[in-house]
Amino acid sequence: MANSEQMANAIRALAMDAVQQANSGHPGAPMGMADMAVALWGRHLRHNPQDPHWADRDRFVLSNGHGSMLLYALLHLTGYDLPIQELKNFRQLHSKTAGHPEVGVTPGVETTTGPLGQGLTNAVGMALAEKLLAAEFNQAGHTVVDHHTYVMLGDGCLMEGISHEAVALAGAWRLSKLVALYDDNGISIDGQVAPWFIDNTPKRFEACGWNVIGPVDGHDADAVDKAIAKARAQSAKPTLIVCKTHIGKGSPNRANTSKAHGEPLGAEEIALTRAALNWPYAPFEVPAEVYADWNAKEAGAQAQAEWNQRFAAYRAAFPELAAEFERRMAGDLPKHFAQTAVDAVVEAHTKGDTVASRKASQIALEAFTAKLPELLGGSADLTGSNLTNTKSTPALRMDAKGAVAKTEDGQIGRHINYGVREFGMAAVMNGIALHGGFIPYGGTFLTFSDYSRNAIRMAALMKQRVIHVFTHDSIGLGEDGPTHQSIEHAASLRLIPNLDVWRPADTAETTVAWSVALSNRDKPTALLLSRQNLQHLSALAPKRNLGDISRGAYVLSEPADVGLKKKAKAVIIATGSEVQLALKAQRLLAAKKIPVRVVSMPSTTAFDREDVKYKKAVLPTGVPRIAVEMGVTSGWWKYGCAAVIGIDTYGESAPAPVLFKHFGFTEENVAATVLAALKRK
Repeated sequence: MANSEQMANAIRALAMDAVQQANSGHPGAPMGMADMAVALWGRHLRHNPQDPHWADRDRFVLSNGHGSMLLYALLHLTGYDLPIQELKNFRQLHSKTAGHPEVGVTPGVETTTGPLGQGLTNAVGMALAEKLLAAEFNQAGHTVVDHHTYVMLGDGCLMEGISHEAVALAGAWRLSKLVALYDDNGISIDGQVAPWFIDNTPKRFEACGWNVIGPVDGHDADAVDKAIAKARAQSAKPTLIVCKTHIGKGSPNRANTSKAHGEPLGAEEIALTRAALNWPYAPFEVPAEVYADWNAKEAGAQAQAEWNQRFAAYRAAFPELAAEFERRMAGDLPKHFAQTAVDAVVEAHTKGDTVASRKASQIALEAFTAKLPELLGGSADLTGSNLTNTKSTPALRMDAKGAVAKTEDGQIGRHINYGVREFGMAAVMNGIALHGGFIPYGGTFLTFSDYSRNAIRMAALMKQRVIHVFTHDSIGLGEDGPTHQSIEHAASLRLIPNLDVWRPADTAETTVAWSVALSNRDKPTALLLSRQNLQHLSALAPKRNLGDISRGAYVLSEPADVGLKKKAKAVIIATGSEVQLALKAQRLLAAKKIPVRVVSMPSTTAFDREDVKYKKAVLPTGVPRIAVEMGVTSGWWKYGCAAVIGIDTYGESAPAPVLFKHFGFTEENVAATVLAALKRK
């Protein structure tokens, strides 16, 4: 019989030892949550330490990621490839035990947590992905998707506004396999939370459609065990288990204080704690019998072997579905994807539609969603503006029993109404991507990317294929005015490492942007799209090379294309809706016998990854460069521009054509700016 108290004390000891050795970290939460972990990881969590990526494993998220030593101790003790030396290297350079858990770095970590509230929201995304995959792939007598998502969280997660968005969505979607364990210890960095956190958390969750259990004694593993079993037994709602705990449990002088939260206990207090816990072992020493109690390798291997048997029977009965499931969980695009992309780009170019790039995005999505069942779309209450819905993506709905509703031909909904929850949408999409089986995309206005920015950053940090559709990308949206007009947003998003940012100029560029975004397995993408119609570039630049668009920037028009057999004396660089201005200015200048090259740069981030040879071919040295974009000018000077036509103030409320003239976005002003730059040279 496993000794639950000793199992918990092993976590407490490893946590306080690692934090002490690093002289940095948060020992209190792991010490307080240790018994909760015994109940969940020791008795319920279905996982295989020898295969952290097994498709039907339960997912575990530590939303209060500052308590990372809880997770590292659990991974080490249960048998993951995380040796004791890594725990000794806690928070050190290049260790697998970073200050906060990082997916892709530490085996068994499902998501990077630390920014509070986002782990909970990632878990909602994971649970939604499980529910949708089960509805799509499970067949009568053959259940191959059937796992739970567990999340541990603290007061800080619940204070963050994103928690309200996540909790509301989980309730609306009836995510019955989502179980949250709340570490209710009443302490945060500033002390007792009572003066500033008076929410009735159980009633809040109940109001959002959750099943609430407790409060239970979070230091009674048996009580927590029973609560988890009760949560698993119901199939109607997500569950919150309120666990009353003492932060720093076991520490005679630091328990129940904020000092236990974010600093080492100190050698003297650790000695006292060892005595209080009856843990007479040296730092980082765990007795063999405790390791044996924790070891999950055999049970995990058996659970996976049983699933492998079920999946083999499933493959025999439904070979095409089985192959499709494996493809999607591996994150591979269909074999026909390259041809689908080429066909879509060629069709967009051939048709030459003059439409807003948001509409161009929808046209591209019609092609891609028809051929890629893993595309899971949505919008933050702006579907009619973002145009993220297609014929192949019916709205996601739940039936009266909470099951995923299906269309008459048996399709699940693939377009999500997130409501006005931009931040929640972005973090849910991260969870969907992390779970596997879907490529999520979601829309809002570009100016509201500020709401979701930290989740976008987390997608980039975690290298997740998540696609953000940001429409109404400039002053071109007109009368809505400066609150809705994006000025600094494109430049701001381009600063996020590992985020691809595209601002396409027409249907062909937009379709290429989508194809690149879908191909980016290890990075998220932001598509910045216009509200106003954009003239198709083939009318002004019929000789462009479609093959170079994916490189982020390309030569769109040479002087010869407008009747001048001369070498270019200047280069106009433009993005999005401003490319047509650049082409018209080129013609004005050609009438004055001034040869100019026009470069379309739909993605500075993609172009910046190109080699020096290509960059010089597109932007030759010794020739003045003039950039044109309806946004802040700061990001353009790195390209050695002689001038930048941009906006370094906020916008105004007026019809778009009036604003273009007011801010100097006319072909005449672009031409005049080029002439001025040539005179200075």
